[in-house]
Amino acid sequence: MNAYRSKSLSFPWPPLIYSLAVIAALSVQRWYPLPLPFIWALACWVVGAILTAIAVTLNVWAVKTLLERRTTVLTQRCTAHLVTTGPFRFTRNPTYLGYTLLTAGLGLLIDNLWFVAMAAAAAALTTLLVIRHEEMHLLSRFGCEFEFYCKRTRRWL
Repeated sequence: MNAYRSKSLSFPWPPLIYSLAVIAALSVQRWYPLPLPFIWALACWVVGAILTAIAVTLNVWAVKTLLERRTTVLTQRCTAHLVTTGPFRFTRNPTYLGYTLLTAGLGLLIDNLWFVAMAAAAAALTTLLVIRHEEMHLLSRFGCEFEFYCKRTRRWL
């Protein structure tokens, strides 16, 4: 087992990445606003409310599932168990998916389409900086069990 790969993250990157995405979206909106006609703004608000509700539900469900399995919720700690139940049956990263949907949903709620673009950028950064590292950690801890899980469950959706 490679000692480097068995370590979890040393810094909680996801909150920082998504916070910077929100700040960037708010900043860009000041210089390059993307106004929408009223009927589109109303439709975006409805979609944003639905995405926000889904995101909050998904995150609460994921945290509840992790706590029930008595493993860590924090990315900088080693996981005790490979969790494949709850929302983890549908996506390997329900919390990060929830963060992405929440960022996009809030942007639609406040009529700032830059949030959607920044949510996509944050998801890409999360994949590069966090998810790949976590997957190496899980592979070193759980081996074939994690490989089988990866084959039947998508990374995002």
